[in-house]
Amino acid sequence: MKSLIQILLLVLSFQVCQAKGKTYILIHGAWHGACCWKKVVPLLEAEGNKVIAVDLPGHGADKSPVQNVSFNDYVNSVVEVVNAQHGPVILVGHSMGGVVIAQVAEVLGKEKIVSLIFLDAFMPDNGESVFSLAEKAERKNANSNITKSGPSLLESLIPSEDQKTTKLKAENVVALFYHDCSSEDVAFAQANLGWQPMACLGTPVHVTAARYGVIPKFFILCTKAGDLDKSSLVNNVICQKVFTLESSHSPFFSMPEQLAKIINGI
Repeated sequence: MKSLIQILLLVLSFQVCQAKGKTYILIHGAWHGACCWKKVVPLLEAEGNKVIAVDLPGHGADKSPVQNVSFNDYVNSVVEVVNAQHGPVILVGHSMGGVVIAQVAEVLGKEKIVSLIFLDAFMPDNGESVFSLAEKAERKNANSNITKSGPSLLESLIPSEDQKTTKLKAENVVALFYHDCSSEDVAFAQANLGWQPMACLGTPVHVTAARYGVIPKFFILCTKAGDLDKSSLVNNVICQKVFTLESSHSPFFSMPEQLAKIINGI
């Protein structure tokens, strides 16, 4: 009898923990894959959360022909993952992943999306894309005399023969993304960088105030990012709170504990 009661208490305790837990869907940035979240996933899971890191079409373990992948393919793949979950979810988008989670939020609405977390990401308003937001940030940075040293992202691109995809120059990626990461993490990241369909970066989102606009948004700004200073983008749309990390563009490698703590608190 005593053992039965103990089992019931354990089951009840597990159910309570599960009820308190949240569901996070993690979306990687351009050229990357779901494996970039490998340090963050177990940290969030340890807090009783369900965590799913998604490989967008053509990235990581997803073997869709990368030259044919569209922005809608990105969005539809994430919508499918979200709809497979019981209850609402929190979407986390890194870099390019910001425009993806914005469009997914528009499709699914507040009934399914609790909040959006933009990790040093492109947080769009209606009609904006990664390219247009990057141009906007660069203009504002120039007007504010904000300059960066090291290679630019544009000069680091190697286009495919058909010009539909690009990869990155290996000699530039540390300065762009990983300057505060360990040599082991840099080697892992470089080994897993892939081709990026450029159409996905130029496709504008179509979002509305009634759907995307009402979902709470949070921004995590990486103040030492080498790719692009995004401080001018944190107010591109209404944002509930802005957090900062003194990290490169890749805090999931260099500061996973600090990053997970912020995410888990949202």
